[in-house]
Amino acid sequence: MTDVLTPDPEAPRAIAQAPDASPADVGGGRWKRAALIAVPYVWLLVLFLAPFFIVLKISLSDTVIAQPPYQPVLDLANGWRGVVDWWNGLDFENYQILFEDELYVASYLSSLKIATISTLLTLAIAYPMAYAMARAPKSIRPTLLMAVILPFWTSLLIRVYAWIGILNPEGLLNQFLLWTGIIHEPLYIMNTETAVYIGIVYSYLPFMVLPLYSSLEKLDETLLEAAADLGSPPWRSFWQITVPLSLPGVVAGCFLVFIPACGEFVIPDLLGGSETLMIGKTLYNEFFLNRDWPVSSAIAVLLLLVLVVPIAIYNNIQAKELGGKA
Repeated sequence: MTDVLTPDPEAPRAIAQAPDASPADVGGGRWKRAALIAVPYVWLLVLFLAPFFIVLKISLSDTVIAQPPYQPVLDLANGWRGVVDWWNGLDFENYQILFEDELYVASYLSSLKIATISTLLTLAIAYPMAYAMARAPKSIRPTLLMAVILPFWTSLLIRVYAWIGILNPEGLLNQFLLWTGIIHEPLYIMNTETAVYIGIVYSYLPFMVLPLYSSLEKLDETLLEAAADLGSPPWRSFWQITVPLSLPGVVAGCFLVFIPACGEFVIPDLLGGSETLMIGKTLYNEFFLNRDWPVSSAIAVLLLLVLVVPIAIYNNIQAKELGGKA
């Protein structure tokens, strides 16, 4: 005869007699959770908001030949009067200069153009790479990922200098093309925007490949099989299933490439020459050569607003859409 398990009649009494958690334990758990949540906010405050407000303060100052090279300077030794004098000395003159001087307007527009074209070129190259990696056998995917990450083991400056040796009129590229007979005279790629595009696409290609690979690798292949069973050709399945499901990776990769490309300094300075206008070079010249800290700070603040505000708006829209779907 099979034994039947019956509930223990003493169990409810034991549970009822078990001591509850003390208020001190509950309060301690809340403090631990609050401390854990506060860590990223403290990190942002110390390493982002505090430096940003310092730069914002300098951007509202005036240039002087002194140390530091701007005024007014907040002097707490004078008490409240020093704070009032500092506040009254702030103005928006530097931001007015940015909109009135054609150099700064041209630098912003050129940076946005170069960053946009570079991002599109990077996406066009990275998507096939990420798709091939996601469809490769699982045994070789780690090796392919390692090959994508491998350039990060070398300094960016060294990699850019390597491109100088490749793109020079006497460089490896021209020597190879002349040897094969494709061209009969050297190509002048250095000190042009073409060289800047090449440098940016090469340097930021992994930032586009990795998020794309992450999205494509998670793609449910049964969806493609179902589409094929229903008579959908491969190209239509790609455009109607694969591309829409990989859009989060596309957006993330575009942001990761576009944002640093807008403020890039090393690549346009070494490969683009003196005639290539980008806001990173202009900021460097104002800060280190002209020692105009207020104007260079205004350039940095405006560039940050141009890049961060659209991203914040996009994230807000995405959060609302996800909340509506939920």
